[in-house]
Amino acid sequence: MPFLHIGDDVAVPMAAIVAIIDLEAAGGALCTREFIELARAERRLVEVTTGPPRAAVLTAEEVLLSPISAATLAQRAGRRPRGSLE
Repeated sequence: MPFLHIGDDVAVPMAAIVAIIDLEAAGGALCTREFIELARAERRLVEVTTGPPRAAVLTAEEVLLSPISAATLAQRAGRRPRGSLE
């Protein structure tokens, strides 16, 4: 089973990933902030690093905040980032 390394010593099974959200692009949106706060209130938020998060990795169980950009995570997962022209 392949895993995606999302920062520090954390790896997530690829099959468990539902979505990767680019927090650099969508982090300021009200709905994104509310989603993150709801996950925190429900104790489903995992902060992978103490620095600023650049991406949110969603699974059915939890929301993981990653210091690695969504584009880099998408490349590691073997996927082209949405909006990419290549």
